[in-house]
Amino acid sequence: MRGRDPETGEFLSPSRTQQRGEALEIRSLAEKLVALPAAQLARLPIPEDLMPHIVETQRITSHIAHKRQLQFLAKQMRREEDEVLEAIRDAMDEGGEAARRETAMLHQAEQWRDRLLADGDQALADLLDAFPTADRQKLRQLVRNALDEKAKNKPPRAFRELFRELRELLADASAADDTDDEDA
Repeated sequence: MRGRDPETGEFLSPSRTQQRGEALEIRSLAEKLVALPAAQLARLPIPEDLMPHIVETQRITSHIAHKRQLQFLAKQMRREEDEVLEAIRDAMDEGGEAARRETAMLHQAEQWRDRLLADGDQALADLLDAFPTADRQKLRQLVRNALDEKAKNKPPRAFRELFRELRELLADASAADDTDDEDA
């Protein structure tokens, strides 16, 4: 009758099923951490003693060895306090939201680029209405160069530069919106 209260008969510790579920959840978190690039890992509140294990797991390419090292990483993570693991999960969720916003902004930049190339001056006027700080002359020149490149079947240098310019414009507008929200 291990793990039971002798008087009431209730279990004192989590069941094996609960323990296994928690272990699998931590292993899943370990897999997610190993999949992240170094720059994202640096932004997470990962304890210093865990970081070498994560890097070592990323380094190993052999399937079985990688799996074994991942298990070891999960074991080390289970030794951490619940608050530490929760902080890592929260930070990863925020990163996920930021990645979704970034992807949406990239799609918006692509849509503006395609529209500028298809509709010309009308699309540029709409863009300047939406983003008054945009450089009209630079955008018009990039659109003209991108169309010229396409017509002459040249490499898409201006096409890419137009995309970068639009992405920066959208990022600046997004950052301005965020500071306005904080000021309010």
